[in-house]
Amino acid sequence: MAADGAEPAELYASALLHWPSQISNLEQKRAAAQRVVEHVRDGQVVGIGSGSSSYLALWGIGERVRSEGLSIRVVTSSYETELAALRFGIQLLPLGSVEPEWGVDGADEVDPHGRLIKGRGGAMFKEKILWHTSRTMYLSVDASKHVARLGQNFPVPIEVDRAAVELVARELDSLSCSGYELRLAGGKDGPVFTEAGNLIIDAWFDEIPHGTHALLKQLPGVIETGLFEGYAFEVL
Repeated sequence: MAADGAEPAELYASALLHWPSQISNLEQKRAAAQRVVEHVRDGQVVGIGSGSSSYLALWGIGERVRSEGLSIRVVTSSYETELAALRFGIQLLPLGSVEPEWGVDGADEVDPHGRLIKGRGGAMFKEKILWHTSRTMYLSVDASKHVARLGQNFPVPIEVDRAAVELVARELDSLSCSGYELRLAGGKDGPVFTEAGNLIIDAWFDEIPHGTHALLKQLPGVIETGLFEGYAFEVL
């Protein structure tokens, strides 16, 4: 069933490849995706992030490739956008092997200082590579993603090596963390595994001062966090 009354074709790359859940604020995300698609030029290498906003942008790029015969190559940060790109007939390049002219990604939260929380899709490690290598990044978000305080609505995802879950949990107890939990899967028994094969601890903080990402990365066993600090981007 299509989300929010959308035409089925917009959310289904194939009968076996479709966006798995209802997309919130779909009309706003459609509008932002259309603005992203307007940046496409023949011959470009484009970075595609994770989440529903990136998926909708990729769908629009695929439509332009088909209708205009454009030669576009993409680098993706998640399995769902990788598989969708293949289904749409767009050539894939390995992540980290090139510098995309520009990239598009979404976010869970954006604060007034340009800091982000990302990681509900479990692709923080690959997303950081995409953001670092893309020459320009467009952030495709709806109005609900803008918050006065980072951590207002979402926890900070912390990607952790499987051998270090208990160790990281003990260390979080000594920090200004108000709560944490191992992220469990919805479609399988047991925990969620990230795109890089690690586990996720979702940690809540009453305050997230600048530098929290660096502090968490110092903990043994922490692979990556969903805190994005110091990245330049244009909000769509």
